[in-house]
Amino acid sequence: MTSFNLMHLQFILTGAMWTVILSVLATLGGGIGGAILALAGISRHRFIRNIAALYITLIQGVPLLVILFLTYFGLPALGFNIEPLAAATFGLSVYVSAFLGEIWRGSLEAVRKAQWEAGECLALTRMQVLLHIIMPQSIRLATPPTVGFIVQVVKNTSLVSAISFIELTRSGQIVNNSTFQPFLIYTIVACLYFAMCFPLSRFSRVLEKKFAISAR
Repeated sequence: MTSFNLMHLQFILTGAMWTVILSVLATLGGGIGGAILALAGISRHRFIRNIAALYITLIQGVPLLVILFLTYFGLPALGFNIEPLAAATFGLSVYVSAFLGEIWRGSLEAVRKAQWEAGECLALTRMQVLLHIIMPQSIRLATPPTVGFIVQVVKNTSLVSAISFIELTRSGQIVNNSTFQPFLIYTIVACLYFAMCFPLSRFSRVLEKKFAISAR
């Protein structure tokens, strides 16, 4: 057993860095998937809407840990070699896409139908109405819940420790196994999560208040 030292702290900080990187990658990947799902969810074609709704229902109904296990252990069983980072990024992106897709679809549909009709009266195509009239309004509605969900993404990255990826939680576990100082180690881990999540939470609340005032 060794005492907690600067090298242990550096190792934990490296894990925190990977937590941030993984959160960014998952948000980007999930954001792309979420945008596709949101657009599919408001499609004029019922079949496309049903496919998007089915995907969202299935993914939201399955624990993230199970999705990560399917990605990390299931894909190699099918002949695909996948590294922990790629598995973690893919699994989280799949999970994030379902929730962001639902948030953004709801924001698009929250814009009054009269806005669509006004655009059509101006002889704009459906895509032009979507890009120039609907999306600018829906972004205002979608931003606060999106930022709030990203906080959950940061915290949910702790689950990737179950597939051997060394992020903040896993690095804390490794250091604790070496030092046997759980209270100190996990207090540091908790403080680092707080340092990452609190600014996002505050930003989300500020956006909610700002947009609530501007909507009056």
